Amino acid sequence: MRTTNRAIIALLTAALMATLVIGSTATTASALNRSDATKVLKKAASLKGTPYKWGGTTRRGFDCSGYTQYVFKHALKRNIGRVVSQQARKGHAVSRSSKKVGDLIVFVHGGKKYHVGIYAGGGKIWHASRPGVPVRKERIWTSAYRVRRL
Repeated sequence: MRTTNRAIIALLTAALMATLVIGSTATTASALNRSDATKVLKKAASLKGTPYKWGGTTRRGFDCSGYTQYVFKHALKRNIGRVVSQQARKGHAVSRSSKKVGDLIVFVHGGKKYHVGIYAGGGKIWHASRPGVPVRKERIWTSAYRVRRL
C-alpha cells in the first residue's frame, strides 16, 4: 500500500512539475514577428489625432480599448475583445522588462484594470487616453501596468 501511495505521489508530482514548466513556457511567448509588429504600429500611427470618444470604436472616435481593438482587427485580423478586462486576458503575460513592440500595456490601480495601449518601443505607447486628448504616442507614465503578448 505504501509503495502504491508513493508511486501515486511521485506521478502527481511529475504531472504538476510538467504543468508548471509548460505554464512558464507559455508566459515567455514569442513577440509579434517583425512584419506583424510593423503592421500594428503602422495602423496605430495612422490613427494619430483621432478624437477620444467614450465607448468609441471607429475612426470618428475611440476610447482606449476601442482603439486597441480596432488596430488589431484591421492590422492583423485579430479579435482581442472590446473592453480592457477582456483584452487583459488575451495572449500571455510577460514581464515589464520583456515587453516588445506590439504588446498590449494594461494599466492597473488597486487591482483594477483601467486603461490599455499598444507598446511602441522606447518606453512609449500608442493610446486613446481621455476626453479632449486625441490618439497619440506617449511615454509610459507609471510602473503600475501589466504586459500582454498576443
